[in-house]
Amino acid sequence: MPASFPQYVTEAITGPLPDPPGVKLAKEGLRAKHPVVFVPGIVTGGLELWEGHQCAEGLFRKRLWGGTFGELYKRPLCWVEHMSLDNETGLDPSGIRIRPVSGLVAADYFAPGYFVWAVLIANLARIGYEEKNMYMAAYDWRISFQNTEVRDQTLSRIKSNIELMVASSGGKKVVIIPHSMGVLYFLHFMKWVEAPAPMGGGEKIAYRFTLGFRKDPNLYLLVMFFYLQSVSVFASFSQGECIMHMQDSDCVHKSMAPSFLENEMFNFQTLQHVMRMTRTWDSTMSMIPKGGDTIWGGLDWSPEEGHECNEKKPKNNSTQTSENDRTRKSANATRVKYGRLISFGKHVADLHSSEIERIDFRDALKGKSHANSTCRDVWTEYHDMGIGGVKAVADYKVYTAGSVLDLLHFVAPKLMKRGSAHFSYGIADDLDDKKYEHYKYWSNPLETKLPNAPGMEIFSMYGVGIPTERAYVYKLSPGGDCYIPFQIDTSAEGGSESPCLKGGVFHIDGDETVPILSAGYMCVKGWRGKTRFNPSGIRTFIREYNHAPPANLLEGRGTQSGAHVDIMGNFALIEDIIRVAAGATGEDLGGDQVYSGIFKWSERIKLKL
Repeated sequence: MPASFPQYVTEAITGPLPDPPGVKLAKEGLRAKHPVVFVPGIVTGGLELWEGHQCAEGLFRKRLWGGTFGELYKRPLCWVEHMSLDNETGLDPSGIRIRPVSGLVAADYFAPGYFVWAVLIANLARIGYEEKNMYMAAYDWRISFQNTEVRDQTLSRIKSNIELMVASSGGKKVVIIPHSMGVLYFLHFMKWVEAPAPMGGGEKIAYRFTLGFRKDPNLYLLVMFFYLQSVSVFASFSQGECIMHMQDSDCVHKSMAPSFLENEMFNFQTLQHVMRMTRTWDSTMSMIPKGGDTIWGGLDWSPEEGHECNEKKPKNNSTQTSENDRTRKSANATRVKYGRLISFGKHVADLHSSEIERIDFRDALKGKSHANSTCRDVWTEYHDMGIGGVKAVADYKVYTAGSVLDLLHFVAPKLMKRGSAHFSYGIADDLDDKKYEHYKYWSNPLETKLPNAPGMEIFSMYGVGIPTERAYVYKLSPGGDCYIPFQIDTSAEGGSESPCLKGGVFHIDGDETVPILSAGYMCVKGWRGKTRFNPSGIRTFIREYNHAPPANLLEGRGTQSGAHVDIMGNFALIEDIIRVAAGATGEDLGGDQVYSGIFKWSERIKLKL
C-alpha cells in the first residue's frame, strides 16, 4: 500500500488494520538492543557502473541492476555486455567495472514499489534502530564468494563493520539476518574469518566478534531460509531462461518488464543472450543442490515420498505432531519419484528404475553440428555439443542429484570448471581432513563445521504452503542453428492421478522457490544437538510461516505471505526477528514452529551425524 494512501480510506474498506509489528512491540516496551546485519541474496542487491565501454557513456554511478532498469530499455545489448563477467576468470571484463551499491538502499527495494528489506527496516526503526546499528552487507552477488574478497575486499569490510558495531554497542552480540543466497555467503564468511591468512581472515569468531575476550564470546546468528539449495537451479542452466527459477524475482525479463526482451531488439535470440550473461555469474553455481542422492533421493525413493499435493493446509499453528496430516499418503494418488530431478518424458518419470533403458552420456562424442554463423554473438556451449552430444543427454533418460552434476559438467564444462574451483556439493567423510580448509567447501554445510560458539543460536525461518519446484519432465526441442536443445515439457500434466505434476514440473511444499527439505534439514537434523557438523552444540530452531495470500488488492503482497521474497513483509516473521534483535532467545519465541513434514522427511535421510 503506497504510504500516501490515506489510512482511513483503507480501513473503511478492509476494517481496522492491525498495528505493524514494530508499532505493536514498541507499545510493549521493546527497544533496540543487538546490532543487526542484513546479508542480501542473489538478484536483490543494486549494482552500479564505475567504468564502462563507449556504449555506456553517461552512466557513471548509475544503477545497471535494481531501480528502474531504464538503461536496459535504451541499450539492451550494451547492458548485457556490461552485466556479463569474463567467461574465463569470472571477474571484470576488460574496461568494465560494476560494483555493489552501498548502504541500506542497496537492497531495501529491488525496483520502485517492490520491497525486499524495506518493510523489515521500517519496523526495526519503530523500536529505535537506525543506520548506526543496522548494516547492509552488500556484495556483488554475480561473482564467487571468495572473489568478492579478492576483487573488493568485501569479507574484510563485513568483518570490520561487525567489529565496529560490537564496539559501539558496548559489546553486545550481533544478529545476522541473511536471506536466500546470502545464507551461503555468510556461511562462507564465518569460515573465512577463522581460516589462516592469506586465504582467510585469521581470527576466531568466538573471540574476534566480541573484542576483548568477554565472558560470553558468541555471536547470535539469525538464519533465514535455505542451505542445501533449490533444485530449480538446474532448470536455469539447461534452459537459460531464468537467473534462477524464482517466482518472486522471477526470470530476468519478467523482473524488468513483461515481454520486453521478446521484442525486435533481441528477436529469437533472447534466451541465448540471457544465457550468455548468466552463465558468467559464478555465484549461481553455489545454489546447485548439495548432498547428492543421500539428501535428495535416488531413482526409486525420496525423503518426501507420500506427499499429497492437493491436501488442505491447516489453519492454525501446529507442532511436529501435525506432520501426519501434512504428509499422509493418498490411496488414489500416484507416488511421485522426487529423486528423479530430471526425466526425459513423462512416462520415464513414472517407471520403475528396472524398466528404464539408459545409455551413458559421459563418453559420448561431441562436435559442432552447425556453422554457428547466425549465433556467433550469442554463442553457448550447446554449440560444441553437436547433435550426438544432445542426443546422448536425452538417451540417459533420468537424472538424480548425483548424476545431474555429471550432466552439468558435460553440458557446460567451462562454466563447471570455474564453479568447481569455488564450490563443492558433496558430503564430508572426515571433516578434519585438511582438504576441507579450502574455500571451495566453506559454503557447503555438509562439508564444514559450525564455529565453536555454543552460545550462538541459529533460526531457520521460511515459508511453507506454496507449491514449489522439485523435479522436471524434459523434452528435446526442435533443432536449428540457434536453439536451446533441452526444455521443460510444459504439456506434461499429472491430472487427478498425479496432481503434483503441472506444466512439466513436479511440485512439493515450500516457499514457491525453495523446497522445505532444503530450507529446514540442517536445523532439524544436520545441526541439531552436537553433531560432527555442529561440534559445540549451537542451538537450532525451526520457525515456519504458513502462507496465506492477500485477502484483497489493498493488502498488496500481503502480511501473511510465505513466498520467498514476499515473506520479508510477513508480520509474524518480522515480529520474531524484532524480538530476537531486542534480546529474545529461541525458547522465548516458543521453540520450533512447524506446519510441514520436515521432521519426518529428515528422519528418512541416512546421513552420518
